[in-house]
Amino acid sequence: MTDTDTDTGSEAGERTLPLAGVRVLDMTNVLAGPYAGYQLALMGADVVKVEVPGSGDLARQLGASAELNGRGLGASFLAQNAGKRSLTLDLKTPGGRETMTRLVRRSDVLLENFRPGVLERLGFGWKDLSAVNPGLVYCAVSGFGSDGPLSGRPAYDQIIQGLSGMMSTTGTPGTGPLRAGFPIADVLGGLAAAFAISTALVRRERTGRGSSVDVSMLETAITAMGWGVSNYLSAGVEPVPIGNENATAAPSGTFATADGALNIAANKQEQFEALCAVVGAPELARDPRFAQREDRKTHREALREALEEHLGTRTALEWERELARVGVPAARVLTVAQALELDQVAHRGLVHTLPFPGGEDRELRVLGSGVRVDGAPLGPRTAPPLLGEHTEQVLREAGFSDQEIDALREERAV
Repeated sequence: MTDTDTDTGSEAGERTLPLAGVRVLDMTNVLAGPYAGYQLALMGADVVKVEVPGSGDLARQLGASAELNGRGLGASFLAQNAGKRSLTLDLKTPGGRETMTRLVRRSDVLLENFRPGVLERLGFGWKDLSAVNPGLVYCAVSGFGSDGPLSGRPAYDQIIQGLSGMMSTTGTPGTGPLRAGFPIADVLGGLAAAFAISTALVRRERTGRGSSVDVSMLETAITAMGWGVSNYLSAGVEPVPIGNENATAAPSGTFATADGALNIAANKQEQFEALCAVVGAPELARDPRFAQREDRKTHREALREALEEHLGTRTALEWERELARVGVPAARVLTVAQALELDQVAHRGLVHTLPFPGGEDRELRVLGSGVRVDGAPLGPRTAPPLLGEHTEQVLREAGFSDQEIDALREERAV
């Protein structure tokens, strides 16, 4: 691992994190790549965000607040870049390329999500990088991977959701195809990249060898579709949109109550029988239409109507508690705001409060990781960086003198 002289990674608590001491050069933009870098930072890595001078990550201009977008602190950027440091660098200048080479020598990971071939044309392809640092883990995240007939195309989350088949299975026969209401393909690609980098670092510890990791968002999205793909591959059955129903079981979906929607997943026989007893309809468990798993799937609409007659007598929260008591998976359908206010989320410490970038007299709330390490929640220790905020600091750590830094500024390489 790379030794660093910065405070990042030097605090006693952070030294115990799995990736403490790992230096990551994060050259990514928008979401999939930055999300991957954020997961590494939460695990203790020193993530240096390499940005284009003057503009930086496009996500700095994206989000619900026009005021923040105009200041280069868009909500999309703030969400995925806390705990990182920002270095500006222009790889189109000789000084920028030389600086990059020196940084690569002192780093463990380089993460990028340019279109395939962009870094190679700048002299920083895998062969070039591994020659500079044989132990480097190089991870490229792209829509379609580094080769193949689609590899040169640009891709955003919606494009991948459509091409992967995700949209064809979402919604109902009357409303589909529909995209998921959040960038699931981007997030899956970022998680795959963070996982692959971590495993490559384990191999390097054993062999001393670096790795080239090629992440395809399209392939990752397809692998995440579970039974939607496996039913087709193994049984020749192609999935169709069925709204909130679960094609593998019934009753398993979203049901109306006295005041709102309730998800119920009574996938096992004993859960179905317990559900019928709790709602006051034990006779449904004896009805020939619903007696066995396949019967319930065939008659799912009739079963829904029968259950909702009883569910409509009480609130979703009341049913949630009653069904949980007897071991039937059930929960209300909440808004994002309601989900973030759950006692369970607060207890686990998922939301973290940080100083706002630039030292403003306000707070910033961001999500940490859904993973705990040694019983403790993982959250960023520092606010998302201002553009180029740590340029001089990172360069000094890499051994640059005052004269060299001044020369780079004169050249506008940083």
